[in-house]
Amino acid sequence: MLIEHGGKRPAVDRTAWVAPNAVLSGEVSVGPRARILYGAILTAENGSRISIGAETVVMEHAVLRAAGPFPLTLGAHCLVGPHAYLTGCEISDCCFIATGAMVFNGAFLGDACVVALGGKVHVKSELAPGSRVPIGYIAIGRPAQVYRPDDASLVHEELARIDFMRYVFGLDAGGKSRHEVMEEALTLYSRSLASHEDDVSL
Repeated sequence: MLIEHGGKRPAVDRTAWVAPNAVLSGEVSVGPRARILYGAILTAENGSRISIGAETVVMEHAVLRAAGPFPLTLGAHCLVGPHAYLTGCEISDCCFIATGAMVFNGAFLGDACVVALGGKVHVKSELAPGSRVPIGYIAIGRPAQVYRPDDASLVHEELARIDFMRYVFGLDAGGKSRHEVMEEALTLYSRSLASHEDDVSL
């Protein structure tokens, strides 16, 4: 399904293939011989864009998002596994993003990186070419350090330094309760997503 969002339409190279129940919304560019498989969702919102390189495969039920200041670029000859989640990141050529892996806003992956099953590359992080995030591990920082799942408390400390809510939502959380932060963040996000009310199926 192709959807015009904010006056922007997907552009699919004539040699690419998009499954009939995949969703491409907004300024999504799919390169030569790329394959977007069943149930995948690629959505570019609020003036942002998604670019998919040549001979890249996005597998079933993967979700790729771009919004506002966070475009998403996926290089050539990459594989994005089923149920992976990518948002507002830049992924260079020949990367492997396995089933259930996640790559977040502002992250950058150099050539031929691997994010294994359930691995995570957090906001504003950078992996050098050829880096590997093992199964379930978490990468964060510039350059990224890779943490074991049971070291997640160290990741939370790094996220506090980055100020996740300000970086992703533009929200000053200083001195506010979690309730107040979530109320403000979701009010802003809900208003932003209201732009889909004018979407047009093509």
